[in-house]
Amino acid sequence: METVHVKIADLAVKKDNGVLVTFGLGSCIGIALYDKKSKVGGLAHILLNDSEKFKRPSVTSINPAKFADTAIPCLIKDMVAIGARKENLEAGIAGGASLFNFKSETGSVGEKNIEAVRTGLKKAGIRLTSEDVGGSCGRTMRLFVETGEITITTAGKGAMKS
Repeated sequence: METVHVKIADLAVKKDNGVLVTFGLGSCIGIALYDKKSKVGGLAHILLNDSEKFKRPSVTSINPAKFADTAIPCLIKDMVAIGARKENLEAGIAGGASLFNFKSETGSVGEKNIEAVRTGLKKAGIRLTSEDVGGSCGRTMRLFVETGEITITTAGKGAMKS
């Protein structure tokens, strides 16, 4: 079974079988999307919540997988291109931890990422079926494409399935 490693600010899609995995979800968020009928899965590892803060005249392009507001539409588009139907997609998310004692008046990076991902999924009309977010521990997220099973391994706590 092929395993595809999704790095920070990256995304990948797969059909029928294999595993999509991302490591090092601290304040970052892993977003797993799955279409049960077509057996198409996608996984993104987003770093930040909002690409608008990084758009400047001197920047000609941004990495869409880096931000919640751009990664979700990009992931959907890539999944539809290999056979998924948007109306069948369900989501699981993990991450958004506060690994350091730093918090601004508007919340931690992890909290902002969690909110942005929830908002983005709602805006796209995708049902959030599972989540393991917040806290202060890093996580690893795996999506088993054949079944749609998501496992989250939390540092020091073991694995959780959904």
